[in-house]
Amino acid sequence: MPYPHVLLSAAVSLDGYLDDTGPDRLLLSSPADFDRVDEVRASVDAILIGAGTIRADNPRLLVNDPERRAARVAAGKPEYPLKITVTATGELDPEARFWHTGGAKVVYTTDEGAERAQVAADVVSLGPELDWRLLLEHLHDVRGVRRLMVEGGGTVHTQLLQQGLADELQLVLAPLLVGDPKAPRLFGPGGYQAGRLRLLESRRIEDVVLMRYEPTAPGTGPAPSAADRHWLRLACELAADCPPSRTAFSVGAVVVAADGTELARGHSREAGDAVVHAEEAALAKILPADPRLPAATVYTSLEPCTHRASRPYPCAELILRAGVRRVVTAWREPDTFVTAADGTGALREAGVEVLLLGEFEAHAKAPNGHLLG
Repeated sequence: MPYPHVLLSAAVSLDGYLDDTGPDRLLLSSPADFDRVDEVRASVDAILIGAGTIRADNPRLLVNDPERRAARVAAGKPEYPLKITVTATGELDPEARFWHTGGAKVVYTTDEGAERAQVAADVVSLGPELDWRLLLEHLHDVRGVRRLMVEGGGTVHTQLLQQGLADELQLVLAPLLVGDPKAPRLFGPGGYQAGRLRLLESRRIEDVVLMRYEPTAPGTGPAPSAADRHWLRLACELAADCPPSRTAFSVGAVVVAADGTELARGHSREAGDAVVHAEEAALAKILPADPRLPAATVYTSLEPCTHRASRPYPCAELILRAGVRRVVTAWREPDTFVTAADGTGALREAGVEVLLLGEFEAHAKAPNGHLLG
């Protein structure tokens, strides 16, 4: 199911703390960075924090600049983004400022928490336990949220990043040291996705530094990660680079190692080869003995083919011969040229994990409109 774009936003000390243990909130951002955060808030559809952050900080989570609010209204949006909190227990202070400022509010909780929550907000139960994927699906499909800003706390950030659900991390580094092991940290212990995050931007803002990162490591199971969506989107974009044809689809493909390193990319009819397929073009750029291939993921805008007349091996067979065990695709092959091709079924029968992310189907079809009627 589609999810919103999830943006994690936080400010930390040089030694990784969100706050100290004093009675007052430790101000880590500079005035100019507070204004930047206000600008980001104005750009999103919803802002989410954990119930612990409400208890600890009593925030309002508003867009403070009136011009930014007016621009939202002029664009047909609510004056303020939707405000969201998550609680397993439903123990919420109805007097907190969160409930009495801004616009609409939603509480996501458990069956037990829904019975206990008594606040001025829509209360949505996710079942016996909190389920981040179900929450994100509900936000996208029911509340129309396309961009979600998450402002804490550390437990929420940790869970979203560990589950591969964060599309972007906006981290501000403040020139302070806390050093108190009892103080809250941004990320907790546990299993995270492998590999390095990609640095999108670094910027000095007065005496703090903003760093924007995105995860790149592919997912490891049947549930897609944010990085899976990033790479599949790129594959769909590559399909638009294909020279048009009346006898073959335009397809893009990317091969990505388990640590998020891009091994190769390709697209149909690349480099003047009128019959080369996208997966074939990408895999041909990688040494067959590359030890990263068995743990790599192939992203392709159209499921790999199982029949072709132009070359000895279809793309599904090339993937199997390369030793790749995971494929993410956007679109099942229609019967335009081959009836009941079913590359997905062929790969799964051979033990390859295949994910179909249908929210990208329209993107994959776009450069093939002349073939589809």
